[in-house]
Amino acid sequence: MSSNAADLIRVARDQVGYHEGRNGGHWNNIQRFSPAVPGLEWSQGQAWCATFVAWCAQESGNTGLFPVSASCAEGVAWFRERDRFTEYPVLGGQVFFGPGGGSHTGICVAYTASTITTVEGNTNGGGSAEGDGVYLKSRDRHSDWVYGYGVPDFAEGVVLADPAWKERPGALWFGNEASAADRPSGGARAGGTGGAGGSGGPDDGYEPFPGADLFHDGQKSDVITRMGERLVAEGCSAYAEGPGPEWSDADRESFRNWQLKLGDSGADADGIPGPKQWAALKVPRG
Repeated sequence: MSSNAADLIRVARDQVGYHEGRNGGHWNNIQRFSPAVPGLEWSQGQAWCATFVAWCAQESGNTGLFPVSASCAEGVAWFRERDRFTEYPVLGGQVFFGPGGGSHTGICVAYTASTITTVEGNTNGGGSAEGDGVYLKSRDRHSDWVYGYGVPDFAEGVVLADPAWKERPGALWFGNEASAADRPSGGARAGGTGGAGGSGGPDDGYEPFPGADLFHDGQKSDVITRMGERLVAEGCSAYAEGPGPEWSDADRESFRNWQLKLGDSGADADGIPGPKQWAALKVPRG
């Protein structure tokens, strides 16, 4: 089984609704996950949020991409040692909560500009770090309770919101919103595409990036027209009329609106298309 976020998320979601045992009218931390993970059998009866993540990784074919530990703090250290830790959401990433990330953990299965959706073991309806079962939670993405995320090295690549990862191999940058539907396809390990779209490969029906030289005054191409039509469709139009085949200030302002929509800023939002921003726009071939 190839390591990927979709299988991890599916396995985690399938456990939502599961509850630990009870003894004397109290929840007792006895659950199915500790005995099933080699090396963590000893953790039966202990807090099991990290053990649940290790079990999901094992059952989904992602063994080796997550720490096998019952300790949240050790999990943070494990990802940091591999330079695979970030403060930004990661699709299928291990999310850590509390001071130093040592209080609680789960799996991030989707995110928006303001929230993260997680599957967490050993929590409850109120989101406690010591609960009774596996829950699907929606949490404030910018809360101080959210410490950070481990970035699994999925064979297909990883979707995440950290702008520092834009140029890293195997990373797809979705700054504001992502779900399992946005995961890479075909086991691609290429560099990230940026924004809210797909990769735009040579056989996917989309126009390959034509190079930045096209986007200057006096340049003409039907590619510019098709780009403009896509910008209009995305609600980024700054055109008084058109779009047309000759590069114009309206094209540049419209593309800048697209860059801002992707979450880019500063020099990355100058109105001149870059390869990742272009791929995210999905300009159709002529």
